[in-house]
Amino acid sequence: MIRKLIRWATTAALLAVTALPATATTKKKSRKSEPDSDPAPTALAPALDPSGKAPQTRAESVLVVDAVTGQVLYEKNADQQRPPASTQKLLTALVLLDSGDLNQKLKVQATDTDVEPVKLGFRPGEVYTRRELLEVLLVHSVNDVARALARDNAGSLEAFADKMNTKALQLGMQHSHFVNPNGLPAPNQYSTARDMARLALAAYHSSTIRSIVSTKELSFRFASGRVEEFHNTNLILRQYPYCNGMKTGYTQAAGHCLVSSGSTKGREVIAVVLGDRKRSWLWQDSCSLLAWGLSL
Repeated sequence: MIRKLIRWATTAALLAVTALPATATTKKKSRKSEPDSDPAPTALAPALDPSGKAPQTRAESVLVVDAVTGQVLYEKNADQQRPPASTQKLLTALVLLDSGDLNQKLKVQATDTDVEPVKLGFRPGEVYTRRELLEVLLVHSVNDVARALARDNAGSLEAFADKMNTKALQLGMQHSHFVNPNGLPAPNQYSTARDMARLALAAYHSSTIRSIVSTKELSFRFASGRVEEFHNTNLILRQYPYCNGMKTGYTQAAGHCLVSSGSTKGREVIAVVLGDRKRSWLWQDSCSLLAWGLSL
């Protein structure tokens, strides 16, 4: 009963982490997604093992926190500044939610489509709701959608980046700086595993974001009426029963990244993994950390 009451204490959880020391027509197959959405190894789902010893990981930076209290359970190089890649789309989502009605319409502009490599492929002049685009942004990590939502929200990508940095400071992310809404490589764009855990806690306690990042498959209707099925880029969500979100990321500079969350029998944890050199390592590291954290 106490844990259920604590679950809604979002503010307390964020403060706990902030005080720590210094992501209806014919259906077509999904287009190629982020590199980090390739198939996971077959031995992905470790059993819950209350051994008490944190698993060895190969990622550059790691942090595991209790998703209810914000207590740090394990960390490795948690304050090392690194590019977070598309995991920072969780911050993009939070900024968008702060601005109100997701049912308002958005008209795509030509500048929104000028981005690579992962694109939805919408066209200038097409109209969608903000909610439709936010869902496909978080599920399939499409970069043109991030640009459209940011431009619609703040008037320009630069103005939206200012909003991101303001929100980051409000969350206690004092060692982060953001330049764009999608996590593509940019000078002076960086975060840390500890700061990303602060972001993840805020996203985890948003019912809207929780609902979206737990979606394994999404049917997206284009303005033309065509429907396309998109798979969540988070293989852990799709293959590990205790995982319930959150967001992948990959660039050459960042390596393979994943902010994941999981729950079982009243236990809830978030694992931040940044800078794995191989996709298979990312899945294994993240899954092992979730299993360990949920066993405590």
